[in-house]
Amino acid sequence: MKTPFGTPTELATGLRLLTGAGVVAPVPPHRLAMFPTALYRYGFTPTTAYVVSRWRHPDRVAIIDDRGTVTFREIHDRTDRLARALADRRVGPGSRVAVLCRNHRGPIETMLATSKLGADVVLLNTGLSPSQMKGVAEEQEITTVVADADLADRLEEVPENVQRVWAWTEGSGCWGDDSLEGLIAADGSQDLPTKPPIGKTIVLTSGTTGTPKGAERPSISGIGPVNAILSRIPLAAREPALVSAPLFHTWGFAAFQIGSLMGSTLVLRRKFDPEDALAAIAHHRCTSMFAVPVMLQRILELDDDVKAKYDVSSLATVTATGSAMPPAKVTEFLDTFGDKLYMLYGSTEVSWASIAKPEELRSEPGTAGRPPAGTVVKILGDDDQEVSTGETGRIFVGNEMLFTGYTGGRGETEEVDGMLGTGDLGHYDRHGLLFISGRADDMIVSGGENIHAGEVENLLADMDGVKEAAVVGVDDDEYGQRLAAYLVLESGASVDADKVRDHVKNNLARFASPRDVEFLDELPRNNTGKVLKSELGPSAS
Repeated sequence: MKTPFGTPTELATGLRLLTGAGVVAPVPPHRLAMFPTALYRYGFTPTTAYVVSRWRHPDRVAIIDDRGTVTFREIHDRTDRLARALADRRVGPGSRVAVLCRNHRGPIETMLATSKLGADVVLLNTGLSPSQMKGVAEEQEITTVVADADLADRLEEVPENVQRVWAWTEGSGCWGDDSLEGLIAADGSQDLPTKPPIGKTIVLTSGTTGTPKGAERPSISGIGPVNAILSRIPLAAREPALVSAPLFHTWGFAAFQIGSLMGSTLVLRRKFDPEDALAAIAHHRCTSMFAVPVMLQRILELDDDVKAKYDVSSLATVTATGSAMPPAKVTEFLDTFGDKLYMLYGSTEVSWASIAKPEELRSEPGTAGRPPAGTVVKILGDDDQEVSTGETGRIFVGNEMLFTGYTGGRGETEEVDGMLGTGDLGHYDRHGLLFISGRADDMIVSGGENIHAGEVENLLADMDGVKEAAVVGVDDDEYGQRLAAYLVLESGASVDADKVRDHVKNNLARFASPRDVEFLDELPRNNTGKVLKSELGPSAS
């Protein structure tokens, strides 16, 4: 029997996990009645969680950002006013509001206000070019864009009929009618709908050229997704959480969703700085941190005396996803900050696939962990049948949060028995741990031999003196493709190309040794830390 909240088993599991996390706790009867009312109006959405938090602990701080603090009561009141003001600007069911913001209260208040109106939200990557932004605006039929003023140049090619609202401007006290603060101060004339439709959330896939595809995120319809996260990560309710992952990124958006349920105080910074991150954790006594791996690597690069300045003992969990983290860096992070690191593997399309706990990372720092509750991950061969333990194949995922498709009908994903392919290759070991070999399209075929770029990258990243490594295939007249390795060295390190080639030959097959070895000051990355391999090639140096 399936209830609106999930199966009886899911409900029992959820109650146990939520109680353990401190989400379920005694509440006065007059406040308890607010939950079904909010759930009726807004469904299983962060808006419901914020409305409930407004009644449950109105004066607790909801957000701390570069401009100060805002309580749950203030968030509720401000987003009501913003929703009414946006309604006066013809925002409502069927309209799409794009958010082009760094991490601060603005994007969160925009998402909550549009939810109260039943409008759709499109989360825009701040690294898009003006031409890409124009393409997204047209394809997604955006009617309003809420943007930080310092990102205005990204909107130069967006049609003038798209309304602009500025979320963040420097200074204070000079808000105009075209800013979020101005709209909140002005309020609006319309009553909010009693039960608006649940709006869609569109997250853009990574893309370096052309118009990025929009992936429609499903609405949470039960307790299953909550069970999945809490079954592997011991998050605690009503605790400060540093959200460093961009809110437009799948993991940053997930941190907002999780934080809303947990009643967390979200600590946000518009721009990531590794020392500032440690200072924020120490000052606000954050118990959790949500990040992308490159941010953790930047923290590790700080001088030891800088890291020692900050007491981060309050941290209980550090969760990261979005790209691979070299195994040596995983071990270094555990050694530096303790067994608090949780690595998630997933994608925009499948949400999460697996989560690696600290004890698993201790024994196998390159593992992607195990699937959480309610998630199935299978390794399939070319015949779409499961392969044997230890054998590499295509990774397919089934869970409650698979995306509902690309908007505009663009793009396709592999689907087998209701599971979606991630586009990655991997295998399970005999202990049931998942390992990722790399992207299927990163497979390099040289002289008829299949070589996984990720396997070579991990080996090179473990070399003494090597800070980061990326491996790509380049055209070769004799072999079809040959390997090219691009390395960033530690400060003061001395490594030559022959040493790199010999290291690979001594640890992997000879055909996996890169013919081309180049040294760079840094690897090209997008603003979520993913290496842009399309920008690596013979002219990269």
